[in-house]
Amino acid sequence: MNRLLIASLTTAGLLATTHVHAQPKGKAKPELHEFRDNKGGKPGLARGVRPSKIKPTKTQAALKLTVIDENKGPLPGLVMLLTGPDGKKHFTEETDAKGYAEVLVPVGKTYELEYLSLGRKKIAAKVPVDDEPKQTIKLTLRYKRNADPKTKTTTRYIGPKFELKGVEFDTAKATLRRSSFPRLDRVVEYMAHKKSSRIEISGHTDNVGKPKDNKKLSQARADACKNYIVSKGIDPSRIEAVGFGEERPVATNKTPEGRQRNRRIEAAEL
Repeated sequence: MNRLLIASLTTAGLLATTHVHAQPKGKAKPELHEFRDNKGGKPGLARGVRPSKIKPTKTQAALKLTVIDENKGPLPGLVMLLTGPDGKKHFTEETDAKGYAEVLVPVGKTYELEYLSLGRKKIAAKVPVDDEPKQTIKLTLRYKRNADPKTKTTTRYIGPKFELKGVEFDTAKATLRRSSFPRLDRVVEYMAHKKSSRIEISGHTDNVGKPKDNKKLSQARADACKNYIVSKGIDPSRIEAVGFGEERPVATNKTPEGRQRNRRIEAAEL
């Protein structure tokens, strides 16, 4: 009988339940649960649109993932990240039209699995990989969509906006502080591995000063973030930088705390 690991993740309006199936070597102990699909059948083989490119070896296990939206079926365009205890990262390519992706990982480690996102890091599950040769581990991720992840503006669809906390500038300037680099590097990582992604970076200010000056400053700060990401090898055509100045506050401008919240950089997928 297959091993079974269940965990949950809420991110970007999605509730995910993760079922991890492994094919252990030799006789397995009975388990309390066994995964079955919505029709009560046993789980099928994880297969993609194209034949698999990977094979398990003595030192590497083949992880084969299928991501399914419970209402709409296979979910394409997601990248999974597995991080080992040594901090080394292993990325899948984007899930294909069948919701399938795959990756090789070293055996004998437990990995933190997450869905690559512009937002905060969310661990979906911990995936243990035994120290055994030629393992194939199948993961079925079932999604329940709580809301449409993109909303329509007058000209386009835009995804949920994430504040890039930790991105800071010199006072009244568009000069990025070095402390901003780790958060922007996560955006670089996201775009480097999710090659179909396009994003909007938006700058926002409080209402201190002239509106025209605030808008100019917010645009310059958004441009500075874009330039940093482009300097790391991301195509500039995939990023739109826009400054909104004081037009879109998220808190009151009557208190120092509120004004600080309004001074921010946001990112959203287009």
